[in-house]
Amino acid sequence: MAHVQGTFTRRQFIQAAAVGSLALTGVGSSRLSWAQAVKPNIVFIMADDLGYADVSCYGQRDYTTPNVDRLAIEGVKFTQGYANSAVCSPTRTALITGRYQYRLAAGLEETINLQSPKNAGLPPGHPTLPSLLKKVGYATTLVGKWHLGFLPDFSPLKSGYDHFFGIWGGASDYFNHGPGSPAPLYEDELPIERHGYMTNLLGDRAVQTVEAYARSKEPFLLSLHFTAPHWPWEGPDDEAESKRIKGRLRHYDGGTQKTYITKVQSLDANIGRVLQALDVQGLAENTIVIFTSDNSGERFSKVWPFSGMKSELLEGGLRIPAIVRWPGRVAAGSVSEQVMISMDWMPTLLAAAGTQMESAYPPDGENLLPTLISRPAPHPRKLYWRYKAGTQRAIRDGDWKYLRIAGNEFLFDVVKDQRERANYKDREKDVIARLKADWDAWNSTILPERSAPATYTNAGELLADHYGVTNPK
Repeated sequence: MAHVQGTFTRRQFIQAAAVGSLALTGVGSSRLSWAQAVKPNIVFIMADDLGYADVSCYGQRDYTTPNVDRLAIEGVKFTQGYANSAVCSPTRTALITGRYQYRLAAGLEETINLQSPKNAGLPPGHPTLPSLLKKVGYATTLVGKWHLGFLPDFSPLKSGYDHFFGIWGGASDYFNHGPGSPAPLYEDELPIERHGYMTNLLGDRAVQTVEAYARSKEPFLLSLHFTAPHWPWEGPDDEAESKRIKGRLRHYDGGTQKTYITKVQSLDANIGRVLQALDVQGLAENTIVIFTSDNSGERFSKVWPFSGMKSELLEGGLRIPAIVRWPGRVAAGSVSEQVMISMDWMPTLLAAAGTQMESAYPPDGENLLPTLISRPAPHPRKLYWRYKAGTQRAIRDGDWKYLRIAGNEFLFDVVKDQRERANYKDREKDVIARLKADWDAWNSTILPERSAPATYTNAGELLADHYGVTNPK
C-alpha cells in the first residue's frame, strides 16, 4: 500500500503518525486485542449501481464528489475492489453473510423480485453482520435498500437489524414512494408516507440515526444503502419525469448524462451530511466509515478504464470503488492495490469489533484488517463468479482472469490489460485449462443455477452498443 503523492493537512499527518505509533506498540498482536479496545462504530455506505469512475477520486472529471473524495483523503482507497456479483441482491447476500452468495437460495436470484421462488430471501436464522455485531453489544440500523426478500418471511428485523427505514426491493421511484407506490417506503415492517427526494429522505434518516446513537452512547452499525444512482433516471428537480413514467421504474425511454450527474452529486451531498453529523456529535474519531457500491454501473455510468457494465462479468461490471476511513488506525491518504471483494467486509468488520464469524458458517471472504492497519505488500487472491444470463463464468487468480460469456472464452491479464482486449487463450493454453478446472471444482461446492430462463438486461433491442446480444425467445 503506497501513499498518494500530494500535500497532507495537519490532521492527516497526525493520523498517519498515530497509525505508525500503534504499529510500533503492537496493535494487532497479543499485546492489545480489538476486543479489549473501545468498540468502533461502523457506518457502511453503499451506493447502488455506481460505476468505478463515477466519483472524482476514481477518475471522474466531468464533475466532483468532494465528500467521497474526503473519505479517500482521510482513509485508504482500494484500486482493485470487486463486487461479489454484477447485480444487486446477490452481492448484498455475500456482503451480509461474508460468504459466496451461491451458498444460499437467495444468492441464486439475479435479482430477487416478486416472481422469485418463495424461498428467495435471506433465511432469518443465518448469521449476518448485524446479528453477530448485536451479540457483542452493537445497536444496528439499516437505512435504504434491503433487497434480500419480502415480508412475511424475510426482513431486516428478522436478520439482525433493530431498525429499518427504506425499501424492500431492487428500485424505487425517487418521488413516488407513498402507500400507492409500486415500491413504498417502510418504517420497520409497516408502510409509511413521506414526501421528498428519496436520496434526501435516506440522508435525513441517517443523520437522525447518528444523532440518536450519539445520545445513547452505545456502539452502532449504521448500514446506509442508498438507492442512488440506480434507475429511474430522476434527479432532485425531476418530479415531472416521475409523474410521466407513473411507476415504470426501468425507464428505458428517459435519462441524460446531466440527470445522472445530479443524482450522483445528490448522493455525495447526503454522504457529506452524514460525515458532518459524525463530526458534530464527536463520533468521527471512533467510527469506521466505508464507501462502496453493490456492483458497477450501467447506461450513463463511467467505468473507465474498464469495459462492460452491470450484469456482465467483465471488469466494468464488477470493479467498484472501495474506501475505508478509520482515524488513527488507517493511514490517511493511502492507496491499496490489494485485490478485495464485497464478502471481505463482514470478517473485517467483525474483527474490528473484537468478534468473528460462527464456525458452522466459515467465511469465504478475507479479514482485511491486517491490510488496513499494517499495510503489507499486496498478496494474490483467487476469486470466482457465476452469472446466469449469457452463461457467464469468471475466475481471477493473481493477474490472470478467465471469462466465458455467451459461449465465448477469454483469458486476460487484467493488470496489464485492464480493458480486457488481448485474449491469451491460445497463447497460454495451460493457464486457461488450469483456471477452467479450478472454476469447475469451485462450482461443484455451491448450489446449482436455477433452471428458469435468464434475460439480458442490456440486450441489443434496449441498448444500441449491445447489438450482438439478444434475449432468449
